[in-house]
Order: sequence, then C-alpha cells, then structure tokens
Amino acid sequence: MARKAAGRPQEETLSLWKREQALLKTLVVDRDTEAWQRDLAFSGLQRVGGVDVSFVKGDSVSACASLVVLSYPELEVMYEDCRMVSLTAPYVSGFLAFREVPFLVDAVQQLREKEPRLMPQVLFVDGNGVLHHRGFGVACHLGVLTDLPCIGVAKKLLQVDGLENNALHKEKIRLLKGGGDSFPLMGGSGTVLGMALKSHDHSTKPLYVSVGHKMSLEAAVRLTHGCCKFRIPEPVRQADIRSRDYIRRTLGVQGAPALRPERSKKAQRPKACPQGASEEPAVSCCVINCSVKSTWQRTEPTCPSPCEGAILEVHPPALAVI
Repeated sequence: MARKAAGRPQEETLSLWKREQALLKTLVVDRDTEAWQRDLAFSGLQRVGGVDVSFVKGDSVSACASLVVLSYPELEVMYEDCRMVSLTAPYVSGFLAFREVPFLVDAVQQLREKEPRLMPQVLFVDGNGVLHHRGFGVACHLGVLTDLPCIGVAKKLLQVDGLENNALHKEKIRLLKGGGDSFPLMGGSGTVLGMALKSHDHSTKPLYVSVGHKMSLEAAVRLTHGCCKFRIPEPVRQADIRSRDYIRRTLGVQGAPALRPERSKKAQRPKACPQGASEEPAVSCCVINCSVKSTWQRTEPTCPSPCEGAILEVHPPALAVI
C-alpha cells in the first residue's frame, strides 16, 4: 500500500526556512576559488560529482539518494553511493533543499570519511543555484554546507525576477545553433542569474545553469558543456540512472525510466528524512547552527549511521565531523 507524506508545512516552519536561507546565502561565493577553474582546459580537475534523489512510483514517502564521482575528462564512474530514505514533508516551491539536501550532505560526509581521495572537486546538482526566488537554491545550499564548489543545472526555467518562458525567450533558444552556445538570463533587476545552455548539438531544449558555490558562472557553463555526453551532465545523469536502478533492485520496482521527469512533475514529492526517522512534517535529519535555530534537528534515536541518536552540526563554511 502506497504511503503518503505529510501536508504543507506550517507558516512558522516556512518562515524559519526563509531565515535559514537568508543566513546561509551570505556565505555563498560566486567566483572561481580554484586554479583549475580559471584554466580553459580545466587542467588539474580530476573528479566531478553528481547527486540525485529519485522517487518510488506511487509512493510519496520512499526515495533513493545517490552520490556519484566521475573521472574528468573521461567521465567514468569512480564511486557511487545509493541509499533508501524516507520522506516526511511535501515539496514546496523554493524550498527543495529542505527535503533533499540533508541526505546529500550525509552522502558527502560518508565519502569524506570512507574514501577522502575520491572526494569530488565540484558537484553538479539537478536544480538551481542563485537562480532562485530568494537567490539561494538547492545548489547553493549544498555547496555552503559541504564547502564544495557546486553548479546548479535545471531542465526548466524558473520564472523569477521577471524571467519568463515567453516568445522572446523561445526565440533566443531557437538561435542556439551548436553545443556550447548560450545566452544570459538577466532578470528585471538587471542581474544575470544564470545562462541558458545548449548542452549538446542534438538537444532541442537548453539547460539552465547557475552558480551554486565557489565557482564563477562562466566556468560553470564551460564545465557543464564539457560534461555532457547527452543533454544532461554526465555526473547528474549517472546519479539518476544508478539511483533508479537501486530502487528497482531493492524494491523490485519495474519499468522505472532511465531519466527522471522534469522538476514540475516532482511537485508532489515530499521532503526527505532518513528511513526510520520521525514522520512529523517539520522535522528533518540534521541541525545547522548558524546563529538561528534550524528546523532540521534529528530527534529520533533510530536514524541510520553515521549519527545514530546524535545531532549533526554543520558550521559553515566547513562540514563538521561528528
């Protein structure tokens, strides 16, 4: 029997989330911080990561969180970690991080502890960075909490700050001729929030690339194009494929598609929390201590390792070790 997640969080919870976003936003770095980012050939870049949360069809509680690390420039999988998680709250536009990021932070922490030599030098995230209602999307959130360079790559245009998927926008897309062609996404405020990128010669729809953390937009766009064997960057594509395969093998779910649907079809997907944890809508798996009390506090002693019965405290910009 399919399980259903809790309803929309209370306004008090949403207000806390907004405060947390505003606080963590001050820690975002939107410029290149590594030598390899400033090199046109990305000399020195050896490992690129991708994350994904895939959902079980007909079940709004069960999901699979995955992290993969690929070699660069070969784009061969060097590491993968997939795990089933349980969800407790619904998807709320603008707050994707509060249902998905706790598991992805945990996956990065596990990799740091188990195989530090395989830590990715950059993470690709299926979602937005500064191209967001409040300038702090899931790619920014994950970047700040892990202190890793992050790139937000979305498949659909988030219509914020006056950006619209109108006739003019579609005409600009039509004028993108070859893989690597792009145009800026300038909002009504005059700020360039991201780039629309034709990621592959045969793609008819662009990707929407935005800064997550510790990387410039120009470098993020170039690297995204360099990681695309198909339309979707290979790190995200592999994370998605492997998480879906893990669901099939673990639950016996048949016929799951290789690539998950567009973000708009995820509107009913709930907020993530580790399997066996409390299913109260305002509770997730971590707490972030950044001068305001977060709503992400783990209270269940049944949470899976590495922090059974403990609280994971993240002190930006570095990820604290329990």
